[in-house]
Amino acid sequence: MSDAATVVREIVSAFPALEGKATVQRDRVWLDVDRASFFPVFERLVKELGFANLLMITGLDVGSDLEFIYHLARNRGGIANVKVRCPKGESHPSITGLFPGGGIYERELIDLLGAKIGGLPEGSRYPLPDNWPKDEHPLLKDWKPREKGAQDA
Repeated sequence: MSDAATVVREIVSAFPALEGKATVQRDRVWLDVDRASFFPVFERLVKELGFANLLMITGLDVGSDLEFIYHLARNRGGIANVKVRCPKGESHPSITGLFPGGGIYERELIDLLGAKIGGLPEGSRYPLPDNWPKDEHPLLKDWKPREKGAQDA
């Protein structure tokens, strides 16, 4: 059994609701978790299964929800990807308690997709400039740029 398959077996054993939602693709673990299970599953991967490196967070606009994919790696090799959906306008917990550097990725989700991240420490915007309109999120599918000069009005 591959290391990735062992991770899937262990995580499904701890979280039976993940049966059928935890897969291996090219030796990478993929977990599709619900919002209530996200933090317990994420914390177990980090603290007990050795996924101690946050590679990045991918954010997607999937209609009425935002989807976040957390990409984690082990020092000895192996990648786990944790997918979770959050309705637009609702809050998703920050992971900065486990990965303080993850705040930069969470700020990117806020700026570009309008995500609400609960518990994220105060900080500056990223990656949009400070003068970018607060309610303009350029990676949302329904976003339309303001007409030239509209920002200056």
